[in-house]
Amino acid sequence: MSFLQCGKFKLSLEQPLVMGVVNVTPDSFSDGGQHFDTGRSVEHGRRLIEEGADLLDIGGESTRPGAAPVDLAEERRRVLPVLKALAGGKVPMSVDTRKPELMREAIAAGADMVNDVGALAAPAALEAVAASRAAVCLMHMRGEPATMQTDPSYRDVVREVRDYLAGRIAEAERAGIPRQRIIADPGFGFGKNLEHNLALLRSFSDLDALGVALLAGLSRKAMLGKITGREVGDRVHASVAAALIAAQNGAHIVRVHDVAATRDALSVWRAVKGNG
Repeated sequence: MSFLQCGKFKLSLEQPLVMGVVNVTPDSFSDGGQHFDTGRSVEHGRRLIEEGADLLDIGGESTRPGAAPVDLAEERRRVLPVLKALAGGKVPMSVDTRKPELMREAIAAGADMVNDVGALAAPAALEAVAASRAAVCLMHMRGEPATMQTDPSYRDVVREVRDYLAGRIAEAERAGIPRQRIIADPGFGFGKNLEHNLALLRSFSDLDALGVALLAGLSRKAMLGKITGREVGDRVHASVAAALIAAQNGAHIVRVHDVAATRDALSVWRAVKGNG
C-alpha cells in the first residue's frame, strides 16, 4: 500500500505518519480533562499540527479499560465544535467514535476519517462511511471497554487478530469502501494483556498481509507502565520507543500524544536508513 485516500487528502505511506490525539473527554486514561472544553481542545489540536502531526484524531468518548459509554448527544456536543474549528486546514481530521450517527455528522462537518474501535460492526456504521470519501480505521477489540481487560485469552493472538481484521476489511469492501481508504489497527490494550501486546508488536509485520495501511496506537498505554513502572504522565520516552519499534516493524501510522518527540525519533531513524 503506497498511499491512503483520506477524504480529500491523498497521504503517502512511504514514510510513517504521525497521528496526534485530541481527547475531548474528562476521563481518558492519558490526559482526561486537560483539554475538555472546546477552546482548549482546539488550541491543543493546533499545537499538535505545529509540532508536525500529519493528521489529528478527535474523540469525545473514552475507551480506556473500565470506561462507561457516553450518549450520542453528549459525544456530539464534545466533538463537533472542535472538529469544525480544526477542519479545512492542511492536515486531515479523524473522528474517534463508535456511533454511526456521529460518523455521518462528523463527515458532513469536515472529518476525513472515522477511527472506530468497533471496526464498523454497529448497525449502519459500514453504510455511514461507504456513502462518503472518508477513510476508516478498523480496530480489533475483544469485548467492550468496561470489561475488555477481565482476563483476556487467545490461543494465538497474532493469528486471531489478523483473521478478525481480514474479515472486517472484507466486510468494508463489500459495503463499497476500497482498500485505499482502509486502515487496520490491532488494538493494543483493547482486550489484551501485556504478553498479548508484546506478541503483536513483535509480529506487527505479519499484519502486512492484510494489504491495507496499518496503525499502531501504543502511546502512554498501561503496557508501557507495566514495563517501566512509570505512571501515565511519565511514559513519554517509553511511548516514543514503542512508536519507533512499531514503525520499524511496518506501521504506516503511529497514533501518539507526544507528536514532537515522536517526529524527532522517526527523523533520526529515517536519516540512519538513508531516506531522511
